[in-house]
Amino acid sequence: MIKVIMLMKRKPGMTIPEFREYYENNHRVIGEKYLNGFAVKYIRRFTNPLVDRSGNLTDPEYDVIMEVWYPDDDTLKACGEKLSEPDIAKEIHEDEEKIFDTRYMRSYTVDEYESELDK
Repeated sequence: MIKVIMLMKRKPGMTIPEFREYYENNHRVIGEKYLNGFAVKYIRRFTNPLVDRSGNLTDPEYDVIMEVWYPDDDTLKACGEKLSEPDIAKEIHEDEEKIFDTRYMRSYTVDEYESELDK
């Protein structure tokens, strides 16, 4: 399994509720349209900041951690090729500009290790 994560911050001036509503009702739909047939999971993890060690509650550095799971490298590459088609790339980019501060978008593949803990 190949897991790709993206860390993304909402556009300045957009509230957290506005961001989440737009993402789930608009941007998610675009993602599903093009990930369908390639990805096996498309997960959005919206961040909720906690009080830091100094007792301050600050705006999150990132508002969502998106995960897309692919069965293998070939499928990931095929999806990347599809997403790079000019009309599709334009649609995605135009929507990203509506919701994200694109200066802070980061993408990674991840190696995952899980600890077995006593219950």
